[in-house]
Amino acid sequence: MTDLSEFAITRRWPARNPGVIQLYGLPTPNGVKVSIMLEETGLPYEPHLVDIGKNESHTPEFLSLNPNGKIPAIIDPDGPGGKPLGLFESGAILIYLADKSGKFLSADPAARYETIAWVMWQMGAIGPMFGQLGFFHKFAGKDWEDKRPLGRYVAESKRLLAVLETRLTGRDWIMGDDYSIADIATLGWVRNLIGFYEARDLVGFDQFKAVQAWLDRGLARPAVQRGLTIPSRD
Repeated sequence: MTDLSEFAITRRWPARNPGVIQLYGLPTPNGVKVSIMLEETGLPYEPHLVDIGKNESHTPEFLSLNPNGKIPAIIDPDGPGGKPLGLFESGAILIYLADKSGKFLSADPAARYETIAWVMWQMGAIGPMFGQLGFFHKFAGKDWEDKRPLGRYVAESKRLLAVLETRLTGRDWIMGDDYSIADIATLGWVRNLIGFYEARDLVGFDQFKAVQAWLDRGLARPAVQRGLTIPSRD
């Protein structure tokens, strides 16, 4: 039987099936990247809900796996060389799972690096900008008298949507005909922007026809629908 006792996080979130990938997360735009990827690949895994509303991602046990205190994170008991591997940062996890499964990341070197570039674009631009827009539009930031921060993030979110619109025009997926980790990384954030953040009108989303069609295609995938609710908040 696989022994994960060296990972302190398993003392707070015990592994019922330590022989499979352990997922520590929450159905946020970053969290669902990994649950969707696991559902898409069919890799066996066990989800554990980390309640960030209760600061569980800042407990000593969680910080032992991700010192940055953010979800998601994983432990793969069958990592490189057959040794357990703990990993954090959703983009890194997507690349790792793509390599492990041989899915959703091209083996062609040029296409591989281009796909990774779009994942990094999501990580460095879409996520931070959309997240800040959500803060200043819907959460505590909405009460700030100074509306310049909101205006800044609205403008930048529009610009990023235009970049995505240009990329997707004439394409089904970010990489063309092939659904990839670039799509998986980005779908949850675009969905969140016009859904949970209630910013559809604010960013003029309806003008981005190719983005809307891409989002609809992505959300129609059964694995995406399952991944959007894992780990269960119940």
